[in-house]
Amino acid sequence: MGSIRPDAILIPGGGVREGGVLPPWVALRFDRAIERAGDALLIPLSAGTPHRPPPLDEGGFPITEARAGAEYLARRGVDPRRIALEESSYDTIGNAYFSRVVHAIPRGLRRILVITSEFHMPRTEAAFRWIYGLDGQACELEFESTPNLGIEPDALRARVEKERAGLASLERLRASIGSMGELHAWLFAEHGVYRAQRAAQPTVDRETY
Repeated sequence: MGSIRPDAILIPGGGVREGGVLPPWVALRFDRAIERAGDALLIPLSAGTPHRPPPLDEGGFPITEARAGAEYLARRGVDPRRIALEESSYDTIGNAYFSRVVHAIPRGLRRILVITSEFHMPRTEAAFRWIYGLDGQACELEFESTPNLGIEPDALRARVEKERAGLASLERLRASIGSMGELHAWLFAEHGVYRAQRAAQPTVDRETY
């Protein structure tokens, strides 16, 4: 059991399948969030990934990872009024940035629990501690990992290696950005997913943050 009673629990996305079904390792994140919730706000994160199109619902609209997570929570009895979506991010650095500016700052959140899979935790913790610490805003963060259930061994090894490379990229970036203003400028001018040039490019930069 964690040490804080969170104001909010953030659950990064980790994929969504046809029909809005969550992969087993992602479902575990949401199950743990329900166990820890108390009266906390539950915030599923992520629009999806830039590397493949999202599944579509029956009306032809995209099913975001956050939306699929919210529906998973609601089916398990969570009051939808206690669920707040973050559907702007496409990677871990975006998870941290958009969750902070869309939810944490406006709601005055002070105690936040982040739950993600074990393989994803080192980069997640690094990104959130960095971004939530910019400009000195006080916010107590706690992190809890869930098992890598349902991932084949070869796929898990590939994910771990990708996470290791992504963490190294993140550390280099962190050394060059020291404020939310600088991060905003980099995110929307330089990042391969969020910059305006994206629409004119045939592919999206594949460097992971």
